[in-house]
Amino acid sequence: MSQFSFDVSIEEFEAKVIEPSLQVPVVIDFWAPWCGPCKTLTPLLDKLAEEYGGRFLLARVDADRNPELAQHFGVRSIPAVKVLFQGQLVDEFTGALPESQIRAFLDRFALPPAGGNLREEAAALVAEGRLDEALARLVEASHAAPDDEAVRLDAADVLMQLGRNDEAGQLLAGEYTKEGDRANALRARHALTAGGADTAALEAKLTANLDDHATRLELSRAYAAQSRFREALEAALTVAVKDRFFEEGAGRKAMLQLFEALGGSEQYDDLVREFRRKLSAALN
Repeated sequence: MSQFSFDVSIEEFEAKVIEPSLQVPVVIDFWAPWCGPCKTLTPLLDKLAEEYGGRFLLARVDADRNPELAQHFGVRSIPAVKVLFQGQLVDEFTGALPESQIRAFLDRFALPPAGGNLREEAAALVAEGRLDEALARLVEASHAAPDDEAVRLDAADVLMQLGRNDEAGQLLAGEYTKEGDRANALRARHALTAGGADTAALEAKLTANLDDHATRLELSRAYAAQSRFREALEAALTVAVKDRFFEEGAGRKAMLQLFEALGGSEQYDDLVREFRRKLSAALN
């Protein structure tokens, strides 16, 4: 029993379901003690109600004890899940679905997570180059919603842009079950931004021999370590264009690594698309 999930009977339905639904979506889980699939679905819904932290409420209705409610909602088989919001039926499903499908179902109507507006403010500040202010907004959002993986990854992204790679690494070392792909992309970028050689020395060395592909690729990695991703991509592309077979396609591989590393942030989407087109044109 918790503040987000509870059993409800017909006598309590108005107070515990209808009235709260005016403010927050209420998921009604029709179940029965003899129902096998219910024994899987109901605990899962309980877990998700806790995880979502009040973005929806879960009302468990024993259909055998409350046949009037089951009949009113047209329940013909169980488990049956109905969603009320603002007093109206807005969504439903029948049967025990996989967790991934239930999450997608819940995300269609669950209230936005706490800190959502702060994330938007932070994104706007990042676009303006006001990274320190953006980070402050994300710290505030994280305090409001400590389990929000997207907020933590936003913060790691900004920390890397600020050159605070140790702190970014600490955030990225955590577990990300819902934002796994983005977390892996940011980890790949973090690996690129760790360390880095002296770009001035490499540029001078390359000027002396413009066909020194090994130095150009080292310079690409050095640019990436400084978050100079356009220059990093340009250097790797030059190697791919000049000698696509150098070290078994090292220029192309370097670009693919950069594409993976930049895939976790919308701000680099246009840059990645641009250089994917250039690489495709160069190799075809």
